[in-house]
Amino acid sequence: MHNHGHDDHGHGHTHGMRREGNKKSLTIALVITFGIMIAEAVGGWLTNSLALLSDSGHMLSDAGSLALSLLAVWFAAKPPSVHKSYGYHRFEILAALFNGLALFAIAIVIIWEAYSRFMEPPAVDSGPMMVIAFIGLVANLVSAWVLLRQGDVKGNINLRSAYLHMISDALGALGAILAGFFMYQFGWYIADPIISVVVSLMILKGAWSVVRQSVHILMEGTPGKANVAEITAVLAAIAGVVNVHDIHIWTVTSGYEVFSCHILVRKGVSSSEILSRAVPLMEKRFGIRHTTIQVMEKDAEVSGWSCRGGMCTFSVVQ
Repeated sequence: MHNHGHDDHGHGHTHGMRREGNKKSLTIALVITFGIMIAEAVGGWLTNSLALLSDSGHMLSDAGSLALSLLAVWFAAKPPSVHKSYGYHRFEILAALFNGLALFAIAIVIIWEAYSRFMEPPAVDSGPMMVIAFIGLVANLVSAWVLLRQGDVKGNINLRSAYLHMISDALGALGAILAGFFMYQFGWYIADPIISVVVSLMILKGAWSVVRQSVHILMEGTPGKANVAEITAVLAAIAGVVNVHDIHIWTVTSGYEVFSCHILVRKGVSSSEILSRAVPLMEKRFGIRHTTIQVMEKDAEVSGWSCRGGMCTFSVVQ
């Protein structure tokens, strides 16, 4: 058996620091979002503003998303077990699916209420409405800034989605301010349900994206960034390879892609040499660090190299 590895301590230390930064930024953003959500819900009820209530509903979905993202970070840190060989990474996907379905329900309720207000737009106390919406706008921008500065927004899809949610919330609050301005200046109370529908459509767009991606991952779909034809061509171009088949690429959770395949090589070709070239290629060129490749020589041996997090083991069965 041959082992190949790298400085796992350094990698684990860096990963741990990022995880702590993600937890801290998500916690701060969650507290801010939940507080403003309550303020907008109360303000929308007192001022009779559907735009504020709809933005509060949007923030409720985002507070749930932030809370589930925070739980996912905590669960993902738990080690694998006999019954959970991949650990608890899939909790993030299940939480995202639940959150996406909840978003659909919220958007439909808001659109239904807006429909009735189109017929007879009620008067809205637009002054306080704009003040509360402005507070929401500032809070969302602060939350987005915290996630950007302290969280791994560029490298972690989970954090990136939370960041984009905050930006969309800021746009929702900006819409409520715009509706309040039209009502305050011109008495256009129909602006309130119009803005509400726009915010609801934003919610539906985000909900559809979340549900579609979650179902795709749960169905072991091929990751969007993975080009099967290109991967096959790269592996097949290695000297001594006859063909590459039985390819499988799937996602365990955001940023955790897994790859496996069979490689048939010419008789007499060193399996260890093929694998020593194929495995690093998968990580360096395609960013896939969790790889299992089985090499088969005609009438000779079956060899396999299994890699997880950069740690690889090679075995030969005569």
